[in-house]
Amino acid sequence: MTVIKTTLLTGSLLTLLAGCGLNSQTTTGPTRQWLAGDSHIHSYYSPGYDTKTTPPTPIVGGPDGDAQYTIGKNAEMAVKYGLNWMVITDHGGPNHSKLNMERAYPELQQARTRFPQLLSFVGMELNMPAMDHHTLMIPRSEKESQTLAEIESRWDAREAFPVDASRNTEEKALQTINYIKTMDGTKPILMANHPARSATALGTYGSDTPHELRNNNDAAPNVYVGFEGAPGHQAGALNPDGSLKAGAGNRGAYGNAPTYGGFDQMTARLGGLWDSMLGEGRRFWIVATSDSHVHYTEGGADFWPGEYQKTYVKAEPSYDDILDGLRSGRTFVTSGDLISELDVTASTGPSSAATGGTLKLGGAKDVTVTIRLRDPAGKNFHNDAPEVKRVDLIVGRVTGKVASAQYDSDTNPTTTVERRLSAADWKREGEIVTMTYTLKNVSADMYVRVRGTTTDQQEPAADPKGENPWADLWFYSNPIFIEQ
Repeated sequence: MTVIKTTLLTGSLLTLLAGCGLNSQTTTGPTRQWLAGDSHIHSYYSPGYDTKTTPPTPIVGGPDGDAQYTIGKNAEMAVKYGLNWMVITDHGGPNHSKLNMERAYPELQQARTRFPQLLSFVGMELNMPAMDHHTLMIPRSEKESQTLAEIESRWDAREAFPVDASRNTEEKALQTINYIKTMDGTKPILMANHPARSATALGTYGSDTPHELRNNNDAAPNVYVGFEGAPGHQAGALNPDGSLKAGAGNRGAYGNAPTYGGFDQMTARLGGLWDSMLGEGRRFWIVATSDSHVHYTEGGADFWPGEYQKTYVKAEPSYDDILDGLRSGRTFVTSGDLISELDVTASTGPSSAATGGTLKLGGAKDVTVTIRLRDPAGKNFHNDAPEVKRVDLIVGRVTGKVASAQYDSDTNPTTTVERRLSAADWKREGEIVTMTYTLKNVSADMYVRVRGTTTDQQEPAADPKGENPWADLWFYSNPIFIEQ
């Protein structure tokens, strides 16, 4: 399986982007390609703090920091491991907005100059009021650093010193989102990170609850657009030489409630929370990240950006179109470079829709779902050649938003695996695998989504502590909605 490591930006296009820096045009033409990226990466501007000073002084780099690498090093490794775009998402803290503006942003600009083939977004891991961490991704503009500073200084729950408890309430979270959605120009996006990391059991949630996710999405559905389907910190079971570590904990640094095939329970459980939100018709998408802080070969629990997980966006190689793709759900996620392309379409007659889109029927009709994926030849970054063993076509009914009293609902009983597809059901031409399935007489609103795996598991199993992440690989598409 040959990992696609070459950039999709070449020649005059590369020169143009490096020169103008913005490339604000968003297009919908046939030149959109699958661009691999990572929306959750830390640099040494996720600092430790000297609490003996007032206010606390950030400690950048060294053993006291939360992450250890320069932005340039992250960019270098992102390119090495086949990424086309990345987002630097450092933790906020006391007066961190000043650190971001004065030191981190100039370093990001330097990385853009060194690696013009990599589209590097300004962002941060926002301490979301009353919730766990969130990715804040800022549109590319001449004011991007000011936009980040404006949001962080006003709304990050840990920015103030002394600590201000009033900044850390559910009401403040909604104020944050309402503030962002009224900003001029293209809006930033927010996505919840590792949403069930603080859960204590399956369906027993911690810092991020179903009603908070719904309330936030209600407030700004074009800003609050999803969550991390597959968290980072997936290398915690590996020793520096790649062997398995005795006594290792759960994948993703999850506590009492594990991941499932490396995916957060909110995504992985069939008919679970994600499906319940899709069943309301919410355009709510998933991503997969590295959450890179410190590489496992240097004593950490992380892979480099792109080394193990990737989020692919169908987009022009421009900042605006990548952001639009993430906002619109033109994405799929994969681990272990199991696949590098995934085109899912739903069609009836001349009408069709692709991942993230909506197919309008206008009456009961048969709907043909076509799945085309690239299963690359050669080996991945673990020197393995994983093969897709099965592809699952998943369907669920869309019945509209639940009443506010049911906003903590986390099940969709209509969600099922419509068909489990194996090699006997698909056609292979080199690296390209194609399969079709027809949904008969579709007469109600619904959605379809796709997942695939190297395993024999009918459903993703709870990951045991110390599991080798390279032996349990999955990919997931975002949904297509079908409406009457």
